[in-house]
Amino acid sequence: MSIDGVIFVIYLATLLGIGLWFSRKSSQSTELYLLGGRSLGPAVTAMTMQTTAMSGYMFMGAPALAFQYGWYAVWYAIGDAGGSIINLSVLGKRMRRLSELLGALSPIEYLEKRFESSAVRIVGSIIAIVFLFTYVFVQFIAAGKAMATLTGFSYEISLIIGVSVIVIYTVAGGYLAVAYTSFVQGVIMVLGIVGIGCLAFFHVGGLTGLNIALQQIDPTYLSIWGKDLAFYGQWGVVLGAILIFSIGYMGLPHVVVRHMSMKSTKTVKGAILISAVWNQFFIFVPYILGLIAIILLPNIEDPEMAITELAYTLFPGFFAALLLSAVMSAVMSTADSLLMQAGTILSRDVYQRFIHKNANMKNTVLVSRLCILGGGIVGIIVAIYQPPSIFGLAVFAFGTLGNSFLVPYVASVYSKKANYVGCLCAMIGGATTNIVWTSMNFEAVTGLHPFLAGLLISILGMVVGSCFGRKPSQPIIDIFEQSKNKRFFSKKFEQNIARNLAPESKNISKFLKNEMKSVRNSYS
Repeated sequence: MSIDGVIFVIYLATLLGIGLWFSRKSSQSTELYLLGGRSLGPAVTAMTMQTTAMSGYMFMGAPALAFQYGWYAVWYAIGDAGGSIINLSVLGKRMRRLSELLGALSPIEYLEKRFESSAVRIVGSIIAIVFLFTYVFVQFIAAGKAMATLTGFSYEISLIIGVSVIVIYTVAGGYLAVAYTSFVQGVIMVLGIVGIGCLAFFHVGGLTGLNIALQQIDPTYLSIWGKDLAFYGQWGVVLGAILIFSIGYMGLPHVVVRHMSMKSTKTVKGAILISAVWNQFFIFVPYILGLIAIILLPNIEDPEMAITELAYTLFPGFFAALLLSAVMSAVMSTADSLLMQAGTILSRDVYQRFIHKNANMKNTVLVSRLCILGGGIVGIIVAIYQPPSIFGLAVFAFGTLGNSFLVPYVASVYSKKANYVGCLCAMIGGATTNIVWTSMNFEAVTGLHPFLAGLLISILGMVVGSCFGRKPSQPIIDIFEQSKNKRFFSKKFEQNIARNLAPESKNISKFLKNEMKSVRNSYS
């Protein structure tokens, strides 16, 4: 095996080690396995949220889009740069409080308890499972392509090896393994992309040299409307491109669950700062590398492999292997989160909720692990026989999930009037619109991006639907109001007070018991 392969094997072994390390701890309770015991601090929260959101799309789909359309592709990056700030600021604190008060361990369970409807859980589970697995297939395809380049193995063999590693450490370590491997992968991703970006910029003479070279090839590469002015005057498409990654993350179950797993609401401020800084280093570079590939790799057969080819073109094999580990980091950090969330929904929201309501912790965790394993096997089969465009499939799955859940999650923490009918209308309307808009190519006819169309219908569904059906119960309204209020004392302080008062309360109880006994004796 070459030095490239050895480096990559060490990287995979490290990830497996992290998964096995957390396997003992994660098996102690359902909450630990599915949600990490709500114990993640700012750094891990920020990194796992960003790496989970970015996926293999950033290393393969983003440069391919820029290679095809030029500077137009950067509209997606502009929205993405602020996505973490919006996500954490809007949902972070309130969803952390509300999910704990409701006792929810999954994002779909959270919706059922907040909107008090099993139908919400059924519809939400179906949409989430279908499109989470669709998103997983995208990551598997990216993993196979990246590993084939690194190891020299065939696409099929590379796919099986890469996915097997992901499945093993996810099944073994649960949510904590996913979170901490994502932290490691986030560091590798940003170092790798910055390394490739700096050297590639040097080769084309910086931003000025890049633009001059693109203008000589085709001036429309520099247009905000895309090569050949493909989207000329279509502001609805441009706005959708910005919104899908700026607010769309608030509708992804595997990203939203990060709010639920934070140690406390104080985690939000630190997570916003860390993720915002990480974003500015990472987000724009893959798109710019796609532009650079137009100049340095004009005859590349597969634009989705632009960053891979640039790494081997600009760097010696040893450094190229290190940098390409960043590609696998992006793929694996999203794939494990998607599998973890799909397994959680199948075990918690389907099996324990509708099949075996009295299932104990061991059974629930076992079902989750089997679902993750099964999803991995099915994903390998689909990725081998149907490898579609990474960009197209990623945006489709991302958009459908965002249109289904973004409005319900935001409404759940900001609107007391939002009810189960509104939630169902928002989910079904948003998902259906995105699917129809994409499959029928209505974007070309209307000049409206599928995500923007789905968002508008989802908002309309929530507003109109909430006018019908029963209103939220008083207990839910009380919990909703409680979630908006800050805790006067820390949870630890309150626990210490309870422990300190325990002896006194016990003595008072004994005293009252003796007094009552004396009174009864006096009457007898």
